[in-house]
Amino acid sequence: MITLSSEGVYLLNGKTIAKEAPLSKDEARENTIAYQILRKHDVDGGKGPAMHVRFDAMVSHDITYVGIIQTARASGLTKFPLPYAMTNCHNSLCAVGGTINEDDHVFGLSAAKKYGGIYVPANQAVIHQYAREALTACGNMILGSDSHTRYGSLGNMGVGEGGGELVKQLLENTWDIQAPQVVLVRLEGKPKRGIGPHDVAISLVKATFESGFVKNKVLEFAGPGVKELPIDFRNGIDVMTTETTCLSSIWVTDEKVKEYFEMHGRPEAYRELQPGAVAYYDSMITVDLSSQESMIALPYHPSNAVSIHELQANPEKILKAVEEDTKKRFGDNVHPDLLSKIRNGKVYADQGIIAGCSGGTYDNLSEAATILKGKSIGNDYFTMSAYPQSTPVYLATTRNHIAEELLEAGVVIKPAFCGPCFGAGDVPSNNGLSIRHTTRNFPNREGSKPGQGQISMVALMDARSIAATAANGGEITAATDIEYEDNHKPYSFDGRIYEKRVYNGYGKAMPDEPLRYGPNIKDWPEMPALQENMLLELAAVIQDPVTTTDELIPSGETSSYRSNPLKLSEFALSRRVPEYVGRSKRIQADDRNRRAGQLTEDLRKALAITGTSAESTSFGSCVFARKPGDGSAREQAASCQKVLGGDANICYEYATKRYRSNCINWGIVPFTIGKDVEFNYAPGDYVFIPGIRKAILGGADSVDAKVITRDGRCVPIVLNFAPLNETERQILADGCLMNYYKNNK
Repeated sequence: MITLSSEGVYLLNGKTIAKEAPLSKDEARENTIAYQILRKHDVDGGKGPAMHVRFDAMVSHDITYVGIIQTARASGLTKFPLPYAMTNCHNSLCAVGGTINEDDHVFGLSAAKKYGGIYVPANQAVIHQYAREALTACGNMILGSDSHTRYGSLGNMGVGEGGGELVKQLLENTWDIQAPQVVLVRLEGKPKRGIGPHDVAISLVKATFESGFVKNKVLEFAGPGVKELPIDFRNGIDVMTTETTCLSSIWVTDEKVKEYFEMHGRPEAYRELQPGAVAYYDSMITVDLSSQESMIALPYHPSNAVSIHELQANPEKILKAVEEDTKKRFGDNVHPDLLSKIRNGKVYADQGIIAGCSGGTYDNLSEAATILKGKSIGNDYFTMSAYPQSTPVYLATTRNHIAEELLEAGVVIKPAFCGPCFGAGDVPSNNGLSIRHTTRNFPNREGSKPGQGQISMVALMDARSIAATAANGGEITAATDIEYEDNHKPYSFDGRIYEKRVYNGYGKAMPDEPLRYGPNIKDWPEMPALQENMLLELAAVIQDPVTTTDELIPSGETSSYRSNPLKLSEFALSRRVPEYVGRSKRIQADDRNRRAGQLTEDLRKALAITGTSAESTSFGSCVFARKPGDGSAREQAASCQKVLGGDANICYEYATKRYRSNCINWGIVPFTIGKDVEFNYAPGDYVFIPGIRKAILGGADSVDAKVITRDGRCVPIVLNFAPLNETERQILADGCLMNYYKNNK
């Protein structure tokens, strides 16, 4: 179904694949849609390897926008220089912490008034659907503080980054990248009945994630299969490209995209996007839509996928492997029992969810309602919820009897909310198996707490197969196995609710408007500059193949404390290394004492081995993980480490650019080590890096360091930190992005 080709190809006239062409690779790469857009937004306007990009619009939600505005305010913000939409789709249903969630929302509205922003009240829309409906335009670029910022199917490149990168845009600086490779994703054929966007997306992630085939590259979708896909189908594939670890995505545009913008009252946002007559792509993915099967992505990643038919043909072997993986991850804290889900040789689910930017589309809900019409999800253990992704979508499902048919079948319909994607709402019971058309199924992202003996598991499926499963008593069922025909009316957008409820203040900043603070909204603590030398104590050593941002800072109920850096940091690594916070606080206290001239005996001994003084050598904590940062763009995965005194991370590679960027913007030196280096050290061991400030500011790419073990061994190690541009080097030297801006006022 999906074929990967690592060899570069030319695309001629948007149709023909060729190995050779009259243009060089570099010349022809400029003719890709991706490069046409990137070069347009590069403030330097050149064709060199470095790009310095300014975006057309930005989006954040209520887990991230308070911290972004607080950081920008401390750095000299006076007004928003571009449309900046703040949606309230993450904390809107978190019933934790009293007033603090709504306090964040009130702060967001006050910021929109003061600085000239766009404020979307709670339950009006999930972040990416609002951006699709109101902000996208062909040939434009949108930056979002959410990893699933993807609008390529509407001709608008979307990039998900941590808050620091949005702060740079608010202060009229740039997003700096090396010119990326571009991968042609050629769609062929037409999906059969019952196949939905999640089936294709899961297959694409399965084919590319583990090998890193498209990591930090741009996916460009073209080919004859594009025209066979409705816009909702394209959006559903596009938003999931994040899980491949690509940098961004873009699609050719056509009459269906034109109709989309006309329907949304923005016909001027459309223009045809096609690659030039000769375009070069660094590699190619071929997707045969006609052979796509109904898929299920098993815990704990969207790439851990098989077809539903494969699962039901060999359920015991497949589920036993998940059980073993669970025990390996969480040890004796939990007792997974997926094999109990097998009844009469078939696998049964306990819960079905259709939600969020990928699941809650009109077309998904329409086909799900068709499949469930006249049927029942039953009155046993199986439950099901659906979340339309915006109020206009909800309104259309009501007018066209879709909501009616879902409700009659026993489905609970809830307002626009991202909670099921990150563990706030619809948390399954212990040992429950939830099937979801949402973006991720990482460990505990559904809200369970293994440290308290809880474990529940999420498998990703398309809305059509979830509905087929619900209609079949919870037996996991491929939608391709049932007969149905969707006769609901096509979607029609009615934006009047936005006109009545959304505050659109772009270009109308009111500087005298006060920001409204709740008691949980706190300023960032002071963060010291990088010193001459660096001494690190390992506070966590994680040997898992990949460490997600959800493990670095859990989602779910912790989201309520996103506006309080000190409170939120208490949750850092709490579900993966519970000892981390205590260790980091002790290291931080030892550093405060060092600054006061009082050294602990252990620190005195370590400094004696290094031969440096306490005055010229910083002391902080460090996390080692083999490949950290897969998943969310939220900056708190890095900022919490910094708040707890973290000075550096060490790894073999960073899972995503955005997490590495977050580390840099929070003054955490992003060290890497060679693939052949055995890092078999433990918490409590030290890493000494002499001359680190000079090395970073002097343009070095690596530094000679030493690991000092608790038993007195001193082992040399080379720590790399390339690539770093001049600005990033100064940010690290200053201690964080806020300090950098303060020092340059």
